[in-house]
Amino acid sequence: MMSAGKKTLPLLVVILLAALVASGAFFTVREGHQAIVTQFGKPVGGPYKQAGLYFKIPMIQEVHTFEERLLKWDGSPNQIPTRDKKYIWVDTTARWRITDPLRFLQTVASERGALSRLDDIIDSVVRDQVSSNLLVELVRSSDWKPVTVLQRDEKYMPASAPGSGEDDQTRIDTAVKIGRKTITRAMLAEAAKLAPQYGIQVVDIEIKRINYVESVQRQVFERMISERKRIASQYRSEGEGDKRRILGQMQKEMARIRSGAYKKAEEIKGQGDAAATRIYGKAYGRDADFYALFMTLEAYGRADSSRSQLILSTESDFYKFLKAPK
Repeated sequence: MMSAGKKTLPLLVVILLAALVASGAFFTVREGHQAIVTQFGKPVGGPYKQAGLYFKIPMIQEVHTFEERLLKWDGSPNQIPTRDKKYIWVDTTARWRITDPLRFLQTVASERGALSRLDDIIDSVVRDQVSSNLLVELVRSSDWKPVTVLQRDEKYMPASAPGSGEDDQTRIDTAVKIGRKTITRAMLAEAAKLAPQYGIQVVDIEIKRINYVESVQRQVFERMISERKRIASQYRSEGEGDKRRILGQMQKEMARIRSGAYKKAEEIKGQGDAAATRIYGKAYGRDADFYALFMTLEAYGRADSSRSQLILSTESDFYKFLKAPK
């Protein structure tokens, strides 16, 4: 029993060592990755760009795996002057991929090394393009059309003060000749020339954010506030003018309506008086004595002795119907 155990122990050790060696003889390339095999630091196999299982000499050869998909680069914001001497903070981002894993391994060795090289490449091309163009070209697209942002109406707004530096009639924004998209394409073209020496390809460069430095930013905000106030003043002046015009039209229309109504009322009253006179005339013509009695009695009723005094002789015709018949 003891001798059998001693014979099987070396066999188990050999089997275990063989299993370990066999496990190190194969490596897997996953989807979206690529690999290079080196032996004592020298490339001997690859690049392996298809996902699958591959063989290598264990303990002698080493596998280096890299991403084949798009990778992201984010730079640090840089303070750069534009061609018109406006100091701005420019924050950029880029997308890149490893296209030549062997050269990539020989030049930068890792993604961290590649990002360091991209810092130098992209920062330099961004600085060159920003300093070569006007600020308006960096913040607007090429299809943007200049517009009149303010037009003064002589009827409502007074002229600008002399020496104010503002146009009395209109203020037109600067026309865009190149545009932000064209500038970023130029950045990409310059970076694409320098990146292949490291086995990488820069796919896209975009400007994430552009901001003024603090000293210029304050002046810009003050100018924006002043401009908004001026436009608001224009709108208020135009509104006040429209208000006065509407009120004038309303008063004119009211006067016209009142005049028409007064004319119509007078016509109706005249027609009524004519009709009443005609009726009274017919009644008087039919029985003059009764008409005289009726009108006299109405006059008695309208007489108010509390507010007026009437002194008449008893022989007056006003009292003839009150006298006793003779």
